[in-house]
Amino acid sequence: MKTHQMKIRIYYQDTDAGGIVYHSNYLNFAERARSEMMYEMGISNKILLERGIAFVIRHADLEYLSPARLEDELTLITQVDEIKNASMNVTQTFYRNEQKLVIVRLQVAFIDPKTIRPVRLPSDLKALFEEYKGETL
Repeated sequence: MKTHQMKIRIYYQDTDAGGIVYHSNYLNFAERARSEMMYEMGISNKILLERGIAFVIRHADLEYLSPARLEDELTLITQVDEIKNASMNVTQTFYRNEQKLVIVRLQVAFIDPKTIRPVRLPSDLKALFEEYKGETL
C-alpha cells in the first residue's frame, strides 16, 4: 500500500479570528493534495481533461477531531480506499505530529466534462490509482 503525504504550514489567511483553521480550508488543502498525488503519479487534471475525463466530488464527509492552529505544521496523508468503474473513495487525514486532527472521506466521480455524465476510468489510470489503494485510515 502506498499513500501520498503532503506537508502544510498554517498561515494567517487559513485561520479565523481565533487563530484556528477555518473549516472549509481543509477541503482546499485536500484538493491540493489530491492534485499533488496525481503529479506524483505522472498525470494531472489537464491531462485528464484532454482525455475527456474530469473528477468531481460527489460526496464529502469531514470529521473534525481537534483544531489546527496558526503556524502549525501538518501532514496530510491521502489514500485510495476503493475504485469502482466511474468513481473512487478516498480518505485524507490531517495530522499534527502523531495527533489525528481531521479525516476527510470523499467519493470522487469520473465524468465527461462536456456532458457531465459518468465515464468509466480507463484501465491505465485505474492501475495508477490502485497503487495508492489500501486499508481505510
